[in-house]
Amino acid sequence: MPGMVIIGAGPGLGLSVARRFAREGLPVALVARSKDKLKTLADALTPTGVPVITLTADSTDETELRIALDTATAKFGLPEAVVYNAAIIQPDRPGELSVAAHQQAWAVNVLGAITAAAHIAPAMSRRGSGSFLITGGMPDPNPEYVSLSLGKAGVRALVTLLDKQYGPAGVHIASVTVNGPIAPGTAFDPEDIAEHYWHLHTQQRPDWSQEMMHP
Repeated sequence: MPGMVIIGAGPGLGLSVARRFAREGLPVALVARSKDKLKTLADALTPTGVPVITLTADSTDETELRIALDTATAKFGLPEAVVYNAAIIQPDRPGELSVAAHQQAWAVNVLGAITAAAHIAPAMSRRGSGSFLITGGMPDPNPEYVSLSLGKAGVRALVTLLDKQYGPAGVHIASVTVNGPIAPGTAFDPEDIAEHYWHLHTQQRPDWSQEMMHP
């Protein structure tokens, strides 16, 4: 059974999204830079009973990311869903970051998503189905989080561009915009936010949304 891939898997929202899809029986491929983190996440998914594979890749390394997606596809088949959840979340005001630091943040927040979409969405288009979902945020740009504000504005534009490119062929491109700090037991509980990803993945085509806001 084709499964789902989450890029930028972590112990917060990434794990909750993976768990939500796993509850529906989808095998899960976890992609992150840290092998230790991946093992912890895979262990946490063991109670779901679905097959889980862990793949080490940096979202800014085009070769590593493409290999990870190819490995997931070889194991489980062309994914039903890919979730891009990688981000650099850091406080920075105008002029505080170097050009190199801005480029690194942009590479993680936006360019990795472009790499992943360009690699997997054409095959989804040929199949005529699938979803590519990106974690968004910062609906109102914040001068205390310049790089993140720019990155999430880029994500919003990217979703529109990808939808124009792949949407007509049946690929649902969308983002989940999280308007606040994610933490269990709060209004931004990752388990609650994860429901938006499943909702977008299962939306019928006439009702497709490009963005869902939480809360």
